[in-house]
Amino acid sequence: MIKAVLFDLGGTLHRGTVPPGRGLWFAERIIGRLSDYGIVLPVSAEELAETLPVNAEEYKAYSEKTLRELPPDEIWSSFYLKGLGVSRQQLEPMAEELSFLYDYERPMIMRRPGLVSTMRELSSMGLKLGIISNIISRSVVPHFMQEYGIADMMDCVLTSSATGIRKPSAQIFRMAEEQLGLEPEELCYVGDTISRDVIGTRNAGWKLMIRISEPNTANRDVGLENCGYEPDYKISELTEIPEIIKKENACNGGRNND
Repeated sequence: MIKAVLFDLGGTLHRGTVPPGRGLWFAERIIGRLSDYGIVLPVSAEELAETLPVNAEEYKAYSEKTLRELPPDEIWSSFYLKGLGVSRQQLEPMAEELSFLYDYERPMIMRRPGLVSTMRELSSMGLKLGIISNIISRSVVPHFMQEYGIADMMDCVLTSSATGIRKPSAQIFRMAEEQLGLEPEELCYVGDTISRDVIGTRNAGWKLMIRISEPNTANRDVGLENCGYEPDYKISELTEIPEIIKKENACNGGRNND
């Protein structure tokens, strides 16, 4: 019997894109904010706009290999702004703010249709709800939950930035089980990637995995399609989830996929 449904954030509850010109705008934003703290970068906005995505990908590769999330000041000094002569000590007072801006302002965020109505319906069914998200900011997920009007419905919010652990490690799923007081066979996870969400759910042995389609994150799963990591259901809209849970629970947790 499914008693809780937990969600990924980016690519799942909302979609994010970086349209042309946004990278330069964001580089100018970061340079300006650093300047407010008395930190002057020895590069132009155009140069930072070129190097920041490359450095971010290097960090992503590191974090996906180690399944660790580093503290914000280390992320920015050792990766995002590497080689620019900015120390962890200089960045410590503002590193979380930079991470928040990176996750909140850099992409153009659009929430999924039916987000709030889906959460309300699942909550009305007596299900516990929560979030497990890989993200560098410690404050942006609670901010999004408040902004979307669903914070009061969340029984569990776990982020890699707060725990230091990234999906697909089973450890962060175990933390959710402990917080909710539930067993793996009582839990469902909804996410958009194979590499983090499907594999993470399988590593944790959770009962149900629902994968929502998201072309913008497909590059994260290159080489993993048709490799044996399959969700129990594939959906295109959040609004499909309540009926899936109803069907699963009506069958006492048995599989009855279309």
